[in-house]
Amino acid sequence: MYEQLREDEIINKVGGRFRLSSLIQKRMAQLIAGARPLVDLNTEDKMRIVIEEIMQDKIYLDMEGKVQVAPGAQPSAPPLDFHTL
Repeated sequence: MYEQLREDEIINKVGGRFRLSSLIQKRMAQLIAGARPLVDLNTEDKMRIVIEEIMQDKIYLDMEGKVQVAPGAQPSAPPLDFHTL
């Protein structure tokens, strides 16, 4: 389903499976709450967006376990307002 999750590269990038799981959950919550994606993908699949943000080093967990945006990473587009569609 998500091939990158089966590879050690993404696990090593964030510091282990637990940290990867935590980062994915926290970033997904941010996206669901309206945060803008940091990558330009033609998909509404939030999991795919989060995985790509991790692979491109756009997000990481700090020492306190909070999601941080890497310096220079900018949101790719304004959030969609589903109330006006």
